[in-house]
Amino acid sequence: MKKEEVYVTPNRTTPNKPVVFSPDICNGCNRCVDVCEADILLPNPEKGKPPIIAWPEECWYEGSCVIECPRAGAVRLNHPLRQKVRWKRKATGEHFRVT
Repeated sequence: MKKEEVYVTPNRTTPNKPVVFSPDICNGCNRCVDVCEADILLPNPEKGKPPIIAWPEECWYEGSCVIECPRAGAVRLNHPLRQKVRWKRKATGEHFRVT
């Protein structure tokens, strides 16, 4: 009986963007880099540019980067789809999400 050959390849990692920076608002103060609990952010070598997301799959999505940012809208969390909760109003049956 001849054995069948099986080829195994690892799953491809998906592009993960846990933190999204608005380059027109972010001034590169790097406060988010200092408070990041998971240490996924690195200061950008270019002055005034948003930080670099070095290890996106390590993000805990706890939000200290958003809270600490002095400029509203410069940084926001981009939760994975499975973490986005859908709600339903009992009275109307309307489905909605809180983002």
